[in-house]
Amino acid sequence: MRIFRGCAVRNLIVLCGVVLVAGISSRAQVGNGTSQSQQVAEHEAELHAYTDVQRQNNENPDEEKAYKDFYKADEPAKKITLGNAFLKKYPKSVYDEMVEVGLMNAYYSNKDWKNVYSTADSALALKPDDVYVLTTVGWIIPHVYDPNDPEAPKLLDTAEQYSKYAIDVIPKMPKPAHMNDAQFADMKDKSTRQAHSALGLVYFRRGSYDLSVKELQEATAGLATPDQTDLFVLGIDLQNLNRFADAADAFSRCGQISGPFQDRCKQGADAANKQAPQSK
Repeated sequence: MRIFRGCAVRNLIVLCGVVLVAGISSRAQVGNGTSQSQQVAEHEAELHAYTDVQRQNNENPDEEKAYKDFYKADEPAKKITLGNAFLKKYPKSVYDEMVEVGLMNAYYSNKDWKNVYSTADSALALKPDDVYVLTTVGWIIPHVYDPNDPEAPKLLDTAEQYSKYAIDVIPKMPKPAHMNDAQFADMKDKSTRQAHSALGLVYFRRGSYDLSVKELQEATAGLATPDQTDLFVLGIDLQNLNRFADAADAFSRCGQISGPFQDRCKQGADAANKQAPQSK
């Protein structure tokens, strides 16, 4: 019995598209509806931007107050209202890129993907090397991918472009003043893995399983508890490449992690183990 391989490629991608969207919303939730790790990343990104800009001694107290009100807003709806009002009133502000990033995070909380992408584009127009934006959007696109969307191929191209550029930019990043060497190294490692994870999902969506395997192995190597979605897709990739023993290993690792794919991964491991002797 073949759990995943028996599907045609298009049907497989549709099936997993539904599952991967569920994977995002099934992560541990905190107050504003985002995952705990996502909320921490958002806070750190905004805090970094805010502390850097504070040093510029903005001479407009109204603009300064408007940005602080936006920065402190903890409800997505309020943040969206304040952010859009700020950009309209202060279109040339030194704070505009940080406001765009904050809006992107708020739209992410609401799963408003269209506005996530548009605010990310605006933020990158102001700061093309913003690794947080590049890796976040590069990762989101293939997870919420809809093959019936006429823009789907273009979005996958965008995710690939952003993720590859992030991998190129990360080693050249200057260390933020508020991070020590260990924190900076950890941030770069996590960002790099996130970019490889995104590329793995992009190539999976396209049916390029060999390329997907390479990227997902980069994303998961050496981690005690890798992202469950990465292992789930890695198992499917390997199964489609007739590498059943490797697929069984990926599914087994996935099945040891609590989450939305745990049962599917256990089933996948059993099926791959049965297929392995037949492929010799």
